[in-house]
Amino acid sequence: MNFLRKRFNKGLRKEVLEFSSSLKFDKRLYKYDIDGSIAHAKMLGKCGIISKRESCRIVKGLEEIHQEIENGKLKLRNAEDIHMAIEARLIQKIGSPGKKLHTARSRNDQVVLDFRMFLRDAVGEIIKLLRNLQEVILGVARKNLSVIMPGYTHLQHAQPVLFSHHIMSYFFMLNRDAQRLRDCLKRINVMPLGACALAGTSLPIDRKYVARLLGFSSVSENSIDTVSDRDFAIETLGHLVLIMVHLSRLSEELILWSSSEFNFIEIDESFCTGSSIMPQKKNPDIPELIRGKAGRVFGDLATLTMTMKGLPLSYNRDMQEDKEPVFDAVDTVKECLKIYISLLKNIKVNKDKMYLAANDGFSVATDLTDYLVKKGVPFRQAYSIVAQIVMHCIKNGKRIDELSLNEFRSFCVKFKADVYKNLNVKFSIESKKSVGGTATIRG
Repeated sequence: MNFLRKRFNKGLRKEVLEFSSSLKFDKRLYKYDIDGSIAHAKMLGKCGIISKRESCRIVKGLEEIHQEIENGKLKLRNAEDIHMAIEARLIQKIGSPGKKLHTARSRNDQVVLDFRMFLRDAVGEIIKLLRNLQEVILGVARKNLSVIMPGYTHLQHAQPVLFSHHIMSYFFMLNRDAQRLRDCLKRINVMPLGACALAGTSLPIDRKYVARLLGFSSVSENSIDTVSDRDFAIETLGHLVLIMVHLSRLSEELILWSSSEFNFIEIDESFCTGSSIMPQKKNPDIPELIRGKAGRVFGDLATLTMTMKGLPLSYNRDMQEDKEPVFDAVDTVKECLKIYISLLKNIKVNKDKMYLAANDGFSVATDLTDYLVKKGVPFRQAYSIVAQIVMHCIKNGKRIDELSLNEFRSFCVKFKADVYKNLNVKFSIESKKSVGGTATIRG
C-alpha cells in the first residue's frame, strides 16, 4: 500500500516485494484476519473511537470481502501480506471509513492474533483426529482380543503378550498426545490484540470485549512479550513432533509385521503399491511415507526454534518465517492421522502366524523363573537355574516344554509335576494380572 512508503523517497523494488511478501503462504489466514478485524471494528465503535456507523460499514465491507474470497471473486496478489491485502480491498470498497480500521492496532499484534486463532482451530481438529484414531485402534483390539503374539525387547522374542495389549499401547500414546494438546490450548487461547506494535495504545480500547467476541479465555499481560512470543507455536510443534514419533514407531512395526519374514499382518491392497519391475511386490507405502514425513515435522520444529533463537525484543521480520513450518507440520500431521484411520480399519491380523511365533519354546522362560520364586527360590538363583535350562535345551535341540520332569529336577529339586502348566503361552499371558499387564482380566 502506497501510504506505507510515505517515509521513503523511493518506491519498493519489485524483486524486494516479491522476496519479502508472505502473501503466498499467509493468505490461508484470511478467515481469521477478517474475523479479528470485525471484532476490532466492533470494539472501536463500542468505545467511541470511531462512530457506530463507520464501525458497521467496516464490518459489512469485511463480510463482503470474506464472501469474495470464498467465491473466488477476489484474487489476492501484489500485497506484502494477507493483512494489507484485505485492508487495501476494504478501503477500495468503502473508502475513508476503511482507513480507520487499523486504529489502535499494529500488524505485530494483528499477525499473532491470526496465528493464534489458526492454531486454536488446527489443534482442535488434530485432537478430534487423535480421538478418531484411538477409536479405530480400540476396534482393532476388540476384534482381536484373544490373539497371542510374541512381545519384543531389542527386537528379540521376550514374553508372549496379547496383540490387543500391544496395539493398545498406541492408544495410550495418542491419549497423552491429546492431553498435551488440550493443555497447550490454554496458552494458545490468549488474546494479543491491543498490544499494538509493542507498547500498547493511548486510545481507550476494550481488550476484554474483543476477547469475548473471538472466544479467547484471557488477554495477554505484557505488550512486548505479546508481539515477541512464539512459544505457543513452538510448544505446539513439540507436541506434533511427539505425535509423529508415535506414528513413525507404529509405521515401523507395520512394515516389519507385513514382511514375509514376519507375516503377522496384511495391509489392505488399496493402501499398497507394486514395483516398477518386480511384479510380485506389495509394498507398504503408507507406513513408509508416514515414517518419512516424521522427519519433516521434526525439521519444522528445528526451523522455528532456530528462527526465534537470539532475536532481540520485540518484533523482528525474521518472525515472518514462523508460519510456514507450522502450516507444514499441521497439514502433515492431519494427513497422517487421516490416512491411518482408514488404513487400520482395513488391516488383517494373521493370528495363527502370531501364535506360532509366540509359542517358540523359550518365551515362557520368565514364567519358569517366577515358578521357582513362588517355590521359595531367590530370584537371582532362579534366574541362573532357568538360564542353564535354556542352554541345555539349545544344546540338545529341545523346547523347554519338551523336557522331562527328571531333567527339570536335575537343575532344581523344587520342580514338581505342576511345572508344565506354567509352560503354556496362554497360561503365561493370563498370569500377568498386575495392573497394566497383558492378562485378559487384571487386578
